[in-house]
Amino acid sequence: MSRLRGKAVIAQGGGPTAVINQSLVGAVLELRKFPEITRVWGARHGVRGIVDETFVDLSEVTTHNLERVAQTPSAALGSTRDKPDAEYCQRILGVFRKHDIRYFFYIGGNDSSDTVRIVGEHADREGYELRALHIPKTVDNDLPVNDHCPGYPSAARFVACGFAGIDADNAALPGVHIAVIMGRHAGWLTAAAALARRHDDDGPHLIYLPERQFSIDRYLSDIDRVYRRYGRCTVAVSEGVWATRDGKGEAIPLVADLMRRVGREPQVDAHGNIQLWGGALADELTDAVRKGLGIERVRADTFGCLQRSFPGVVSDVDAREAREVGEKAVHYACWHHLDGSVVIKRTGDYAVNYELADVKAIAAKTRYLPDEFIAADGNDVTDAFRSYLRPLLGDGMPCLERLWAPAARSRDDA
Repeated sequence: MSRLRGKAVIAQGGGPTAVINQSLVGAVLELRKFPEITRVWGARHGVRGIVDETFVDLSEVTTHNLERVAQTPSAALGSTRDKPDAEYCQRILGVFRKHDIRYFFYIGGNDSSDTVRIVGEHADREGYELRALHIPKTVDNDLPVNDHCPGYPSAARFVACGFAGIDADNAALPGVHIAVIMGRHAGWLTAAAALARRHDDDGPHLIYLPERQFSIDRYLSDIDRVYRRYGRCTVAVSEGVWATRDGKGEAIPLVADLMRRVGREPQVDAHGNIQLWGGALADELTDAVRKGLGIERVRADTFGCLQRSFPGVVSDVDAREAREVGEKAVHYACWHHLDGSVVIKRTGDYAVNYELADVKAIAAKTRYLPDEFIAADGNDVTDAFRSYLRPLLGDGMPCLERLWAPAARSRDDA
């Protein structure tokens, strides 16, 4: 098969991560090695930059600049939540034809993979020869087929480190501390809080995931039990629990109460994703503990955008793999003339292989935390999950130590 000659366009979509630019730089540096790639362009703010023709020429960026960008969190090209429909795709293909763009690489999560599918299918129908590759990323870790997704290990490391600090603070000034953690309808990121524990009485003492139905009564009962045992309690709650539905598809009482307090229906983006309100959920959960249990010292935090773009806790494993999925996407497109989504598969004690999956197996689908990773009582994770996550966090995890000093004795006791 003769090599397809033309320009390549790279774009970034969805929520940024701490390592998404590693994938960008990995793809750019590989593309610049292939003579059939006439120029490498970057689209500003995802597919929106394609239809608006706001491109930057990545062929002329210095390697030094690219390497510095690779170590910088958030999306260097800018991102978007646009979802292309048929008319949008027609505009994208019109721009591709106008500029002789034959390679399209989109770095993103569930919705971005769906965009790659839609654009690729539209190009096939139009008879326009195009290589369309999805490069995975998401802190939610919810892409099917993948063992894990670039961006998740660094965000999970942030959650584990953050919760270790929260628990140390709570031990010094006992009370109840609740943290609401990002992740939509999958509990992967919230579950990472479990890696903060070193001792049996360390927090988080309770972990609530959207894969299990949430009950305010059960939540209060759990906190009361832990508080009576330890004199304190730290809780990790997924932002997605308030959007959990019961077996009949009805919103659980917490959802209805929260919606009434906020005073409006949930908003959705172009992809149909509910815009979750972690701050409002944290306030509701805090009030419930104060009113229901009479505990005065109750604090809450929301782990929002900070966890996905924080530069201080990047996993070296995550950075390396994010670079490599970008490189492999180019190999599949340029050497093998294939379309699809690059996926990460785990092998051995800990190593990974990169494969190419049909983007239809990933597009707009969600991979939930499996049952074997969730404790039987539904408010914790299992050792199997901790074993799964531990190698992804990378080297140099901070060690929070306790003071092991015996009680002082007066001279009379000596």
